[in-house]
Amino acid sequence: MATQIRHGMELRQLGNSDLQITPVGLGTWAIGGGNWEFAWGEQDDNASIQAIHHALDLGINWIDTAAIYGLGRSEEVIGRALKERSEKPYVFTKCSMRWNENREIYHSLTKASVKEEAENSLRRLGVDVIDLYQIHWPNPEGEITEGWEAMAELQAEGKIRYLGVSNFNVSQMSEVLRIAPITSLQPPYSLLDREIEQDILPFCQAHHIGVIVYSPMASGLLTGAMTRERIASMPEDDWRKRHEWFTEPQLTRNLALAQKLKEIGARHGRSAGEVAVAWTLRHPAVTAAIVGARNAGQVDGIIGAGTFRLSEQEIAEIESSR
Repeated sequence: MATQIRHGMELRQLGNSDLQITPVGLGTWAIGGGNWEFAWGEQDDNASIQAIHHALDLGINWIDTAAIYGLGRSEEVIGRALKERSEKPYVFTKCSMRWNENREIYHSLTKASVKEEAENSLRRLGVDVIDLYQIHWPNPEGEITEGWEAMAELQAEGKIRYLGVSNFNVSQMSEVLRIAPITSLQPPYSLLDREIEQDILPFCQAHHIGVIVYSPMASGLLTGAMTRERIASMPEDDWRKRHEWFTEPQLTRNLALAQKLKEIGARHGRSAGEVAVAWTLRHPAVTAAIVGARNAGQVDGIIGAGTFRLSEQEIAEIESSR
């Protein structure tokens, strides 16, 4: 089959599906806004919609979200943005993290809960079918099988096209594979978080499971735009302020690594963030990477990762600076 190209980006088949996706997709965690447990601070919905439209204009053909992002707000904003587009991207979302009337988060993978979440997501997104529906976290672990059975039933009903998992380990993937195929895994992966290289990526390769990595820029830390001053001025409801990557003793080392990525990027007219994303895409098991953006300008800063490839020498240079 001839390789398909979209806006200069080589499309990649996602696992066992017929989805041909761009190497980078738009992540929408941050556009969920503030006032919830894993917020990135307040967000202007119009800026979010502009970011979505700009990403699509530049050729990105899939958006990743989750019901929990902003407690439904991210999905609603995506739904508003897509109403204005004739050509629709693939939409990937997730279930298992829920909230109550007090905005307190809890986890559920019962059959009734998964099906209710799917209906809510379809409504908020304004779509008839979800292209990829993912279990966000394998929690509660004792309900994984029941949740995956519900996913397979939703697929049979035509409400979701493909089934994926996020943050699963090898034994958890093996458990659900006995029920229905896994199209994709969504794990964290970046220069600061390489745990999946040992067992998880080889397992995915062996079982033809696509891999869509999240946080390839380490939640903004490897963009080259992060500084101590910026971290200090983050709103109190930005979860990063409390994370070990953003505090000493790790912060100094991480900012030095971002500077190295900036230097390599400068040789090619690329940003440090694009280099960080390209580093994840170098791995043969990785299908694509999720890149978050809160405004159209941030999309411009990462879109190039879809076509940029690091040389072996540059990869070695990055490795030696870690």
